[in-house]
Amino acid sequence: MIIVQIKEGENLEKSLKAFKKKFDRIGVVKELRLRKVYNKPCVVRRQKKLKAILRQKYIDSLE
Repeated sequence: MIIVQIKEGENLEKSLKAFKKKFDRIGVVKELRLRKVYNKPCVVRRQKKLKAILRQKYIDSLE
C-alpha cells in the first residue's frame, strides 16, 4: 500500500506528483505485466542470461 504524507496546506498537484513517483518507483505496473503471462523458470533463466550477455557486450564496447 502506497502512503503519501500530505502537509497541511500543501498543493494537491504536488502530493499527486509524489504519489505517481512512488508508484513508478515501486514498479506496480511492471509487476502486473509480468504476472499477466506465466513464464517457465527455464525461460526466465534464459532471458536473464541473454540480458547479462548483452549488457556485458555493451560494457566491453565502451572500453
